Amino acid sequence: MPSLEASTTHPIVTLALLDAATDKDSEVQEQVRKSILTLGKQQPDRVLAMCQDYLLKHPKLVVTHRVVILRTIELIVGCRIEEISPSRIKSIISLASDEMTRSKEVIPDWQQAASNILVAVGNKHINDIMEEILSKFQPGVLPHFFVVQTLANLSDSNVYGMVPFLNAILGTMLPMLSMAKQDNMKWVFSSALSHFSDSILEYLANLDKAPDPSVRKDTFSSDIYAAFEILFNNWLQSREPKLRLTVAEAVGSMCHLMASDKLEEQIPRLVPAILSLYKKNNEHYIISKSLCQVLDASFNMGSRVLETQLEALLFALHQQVHFKCISLLLSNSFPDRLVMFVLQKLENSNERSRMGSLAVLRHLINSSTSTMESKKLLILASIRQPMADHSNKVKKRVVQVISAMAHHGYLELEGGELLVRFIVQHCALPDTYQRPTDPEEVTNESLRSMCDNTLHLLTTTVGRLADVLWPKLLYYLTPSQYSNATTPLCKSLIVLGNKKKNNQEPSFKIDFTQEALDDDKWVCQLAAESTRYLPTYNNALEEKSFLYRCIGVTLQHCFNKELVKKQLHELLLAARHNDAVEREGVAMGVGLCANSHLEGTLAKLDEFGKSDAFKKSPSIFNLLKERNDVEVEKVKSTLILCYGQVAVNAPPEKILNRIDQDILRCISKHFNTKVWKHCYYSPYIICLIQSVGLIAKAISECVKKQGYIFSRKQELITVMLNSRHFLVFYFFHCSGQDHERERAITATAHILAYYLDNLTVKNMVSFHNLGALLGRLSPRCSDPVPAVRAAAVDCIHTLLYIQLRYEGFSLDYKDESVDSLLSLKDRLENPDHSVLYKTCSDLTKVMSKRLPQQQLTTLVFMLFEGLVDSQTNCCRASTVILNTLLKNRGGGLQDMGFICTLLRITVLLYYVQVRVAVGQTVLILASQHLQTVINTLVNQPLPYDNWISEMWMALGADPIVANQIMEMVMEKLSIMAPYVDKKESFMRGGTTKVATNQPLAVTFVCLVLRAMAKHAGPRLPAIVECLCPLLNNIYECQRITVTAFFSELLNHHVVTELMLVDVLMNNMMERISDPCCTVRMLAVRGLGNIAVGSPEKVHTLTALTLTHPNCYDIHSFLCITFLSVQLLTLNQENDDIRCASIHLMGNLSTFGSGEQVFKDQIHNVLVSLLLHLVDPNPEVVKACKYAMRVCAPVVGSEQITAMFQNHLHEDKSLHYGEFINDLTKYLIQDFPGMLNFYHISVIQFFKSNWPEVRAGAAMFIGITAL
Repeated sequence: MPSLEASTTHPIVTLALLDAATDKDSEVQEQVRKSILTLGKQQPDRVLAMCQDYLLKHPKLVVTHRVVILRTIELIVGCRIEEISPSRIKSIISLASDEMTRSKEVIPDWQQAASNILVAVGNKHINDIMEEILSKFQPGVLPHFFVVQTLANLSDSNVYGMVPFLNAILGTMLPMLSMAKQDNMKWVFSSALSHFSDSILEYLANLDKAPDPSVRKDTFSSDIYAAFEILFNNWLQSREPKLRLTVAEAVGSMCHLMASDKLEEQIPRLVPAILSLYKKNNEHYIISKSLCQVLDASFNMGSRVLETQLEALLFALHQQVHFKCISLLLSNSFPDRLVMFVLQKLENSNERSRMGSLAVLRHLINSSTSTMESKKLLILASIRQPMADHSNKVKKRVVQVISAMAHHGYLELEGGELLVRFIVQHCALPDTYQRPTDPEEVTNESLRSMCDNTLHLLTTTVGRLADVLWPKLLYYLTPSQYSNATTPLCKSLIVLGNKKKNNQEPSFKIDFTQEALDDDKWVCQLAAESTRYLPTYNNALEEKSFLYRCIGVTLQHCFNKELVKKQLHELLLAARHNDAVEREGVAMGVGLCANSHLEGTLAKLDEFGKSDAFKKSPSIFNLLKERNDVEVEKVKSTLILCYGQVAVNAPPEKILNRIDQDILRCISKHFNTKVWKHCYYSPYIICLIQSVGLIAKAISECVKKQGYIFSRKQELITVMLNSRHFLVFYFFHCSGQDHERERAITATAHILAYYLDNLTVKNMVSFHNLGALLGRLSPRCSDPVPAVRAAAVDCIHTLLYIQLRYEGFSLDYKDESVDSLLSLKDRLENPDHSVLYKTCSDLTKVMSKRLPQQQLTTLVFMLFEGLVDSQTNCCRASTVILNTLLKNRGGGLQDMGFICTLLRITVLLYYVQVRVAVGQTVLILASQHLQTVINTLVNQPLPYDNWISEMWMALGADPIVANQIMEMVMEKLSIMAPYVDKKESFMRGGTTKVATNQPLAVTFVCLVLRAMAKHAGPRLPAIVECLCPLLNNIYECQRITVTAFFSELLNHHVVTELMLVDVLMNNMMERISDPCCTVRMLAVRGLGNIAVGSPEKVHTLTALTLTHPNCYDIHSFLCITFLSVQLLTLNQENDDIRCASIHLMGNLSTFGSGEQVFKDQIHNVLVSLLLHLVDPNPEVVKACKYAMRVCAPVVGSEQITAMFQNHLHEDKSLHYGEFINDLTKYLIQDFPGMLNFYHISVIQFFKSNWPEVRAGAAMFIGITAL
């Protein structure tokens, strides 16, 4: 298949697209424009040059064709202006100016497109543009319409560049205004004056950024006023509505630049004139904008005559509801009159009037001026009248006003709660179930949705309302009239509650006045009913846990002691003890109950501890095994946790006497040493720790008020330390909190010291946890906290002495190397990283001497965990310890499976230094176990990710290891068979030959040939001559290699230049009968490549394929037939032939499943099939869908196959644009080397007879060129 460079294909594609731009179909034009733009973004100078040359060489192009090209030039210039050369810029300016003014008549599309180019260039090159434009804007001569329009647009797009030119432009323009007789010229001059005025005002407002800060308003005042007189006195009265509006807009902008005395003089005439325009024009926005600018200018210069126009202004503005103008009035001279005017209008029951008044009021509130502060109570009183309106339209405006009031502190005032109630009431509106006939009608559903959103908005964005809404919203949850509002109310309450909880605000806790419940029967029934509902929350454990607590509180208020015991029994019996959340919920419920029923609760717990739940009861008919210890311990875990909750919730004056005999005695009774030994991280140990913690908390609170002797304290500590329970501190060794790590390591040091002091060894045994403990603790020797570093060294020192005791050494034995660790503590006080890591290395040397061989692998695995520690120092220390350890002891490792674990962990490494150090780890292992390391790396999935590549680079950086690797690889390649025998299945038996290096060889040959075709063309004839005899070699691998070489050679035009086509074509035909399937496929691929390398030989090839004697077997015949069909009939204009040939290709492809040669031929015609999916003949479209769906498995992409089979059904419609867009992503992803071939193939369709196909071709080019 072809692999042409982009620099070769882009000019060809661009020229073809420029030709296609003449298409009369608008969709084709749009697709062509998009595709040229895509190419222009990649090579702007080249594409612009081609567009310019095209226009110059074709002066008689139709306007639509020229417009497409001009618009494309504008877009390229707009997005790539910085990359275009100065010479190209000047030529583009000259071209656009000529195109714009060539015709004296106004031809909007053509001339506007050219004008837009000048504006786009003017954003960067204003001086060059003005030099060209001003040459066509001369005094005494009425300019071209689009010259004035371009100047106007330039003043908008490049304010700082244009304003310095405007004084001269205005001087030239003023005499021209009297010369303008036609409405279109009056319009363009008015528009230009409006744009000029706006640009000058923007320039003056940003003088600190302006290139010339000396510019002043009075520079332009006289010219602007002279123009104003012409526009206001003559043109504003025009009968043409469009001109009147443009003049009004210009007059508004010009007022800001007029001298104050001149403006004051014109106000009594100007305001009524603009107000009168409301009756003459339906487009009110521009009129209101102009009026706003007039008022703004009047206020700025302190007009005294404006008050005479106030009544007329208020009436007109209320009708138009122009907020900006009202804001200007409010913020200046007449705030009181304006507010009273609006509030009086609220009393009018007319729907339209009231809606307008509410809209104005909302704007007044949002203006947030000091004047409005004194009006808040008056506005709160006035809003009640429209709140009672029955119209949903009015209610919608009321909600908007309430939202504005909430943001400005109205709802905190007296009467604000009524506004909250209004919102909640309308959150509870019922459905109307009717479709509105009037599009402006506001249904209950839409109003309710608006109120829901408003309540949420007030909750989340108006912080000051938190104390207004909390807890008042709770009161709306229970009344039935607000039931439809439950969801929004709960959402808001959750947000408010979480905010107050997180901020620890005292108001979070709501002190509802508790009313005594005298009806004990009702309380007991509530507890029983709540217990009965527990199973319904099995899939919502947090809610179930909450219900347990509710039941506990309910039982506190229950006086029936027997019912309390019964409900406690139900709770303990029905609980799912294997779930931590439910265990904790049950325990908290039981503990809360103990607040009022301590005696009964302890009695029930003791009774439950002796029940059948703790016995090993045999299963049905004794056929199944008895319940194991671990299942029983899950129930015991709940019971142990219950005792802790009882201790912390019981009355302080009663609990101390119960701690030793009733609580700790029962906990000790449920303690199972046999299970403990295997439960370092089980719920069992967690529940015990939690329970002991709760008991300690209860004792510490009580002893503040009364004395207490903790008689079982020593026993409890012994139990906690027994069977290596210090491992629970593992949870906190790697905490991100400094104080937690310090406490955990310090506690571990004390526990280990205590363990050593009390250790008695009768027989020499192995300390099985030494490797795990050292691996966990040693990285902490470089912890950022000095106290943690010191405690970690103490832990390691003690652990090594524990190991010596297990090995049989006496209690008073001293080991010099182990004791040397204590001297390292002084060095660890130095925070310098290099000192810390050197100390860790020295510490590791001592550990490696004392560590038993069988503990080495465990230590390595634990150090792997340290690579992702929460502290950077500890991550790096882990690598130092790991590498030091492997240098000293790595050669003795037997089980190397941990290498795969190390490679998996590398994906999680964040710090660069750690990744580099891990590379050294692999290098150290390779120096000791090269074969194992290489095998592990080679067997990683392809393509290698970044981490595996880094590992290879680390190995390659060492010259000795790299040399050994190369020798090993070369040896493997020399002895490796071209295939391996692989068993098919146990059922069928037999083996299958699976290729090894042949695909690699073929790929390599193709790559070499592409390079040779480009750089070594003259040498190819001699090479071909030398290789031809090898096509008959007895070794398949040599025939495959040469056939692949010739096949790829036919893909390049160089074979035509060297006259090698016939030789290669004949050789490929000979290979069609080769006994090797791979050779035959490569031969057919080569014949297909002739269509690209030597297209003039296609007809010769077709005749040859149909007559060649080697095409005797059905496989070869089908391949060649497929090739012939695609070459001769696919693009036939005859619908029947085209339809039949496409069907035939689909049928032929069913014989090519899994064959590469068929895949190649499918790709040869893929573009044609895709474009004919929009063929005007529906039968051809159906044929294409059928063929592509049938060919899908041969394409070679799972995603494309899925797309073809899911979307291309004859009886279903297809959204072609989306389909092509999605498909090209997969083509680019799976077949990047085919893109240039696709581009060359698609160009021929720019001249298709059908606009649908032409548009599809342009679309395809644009999408794939990205």
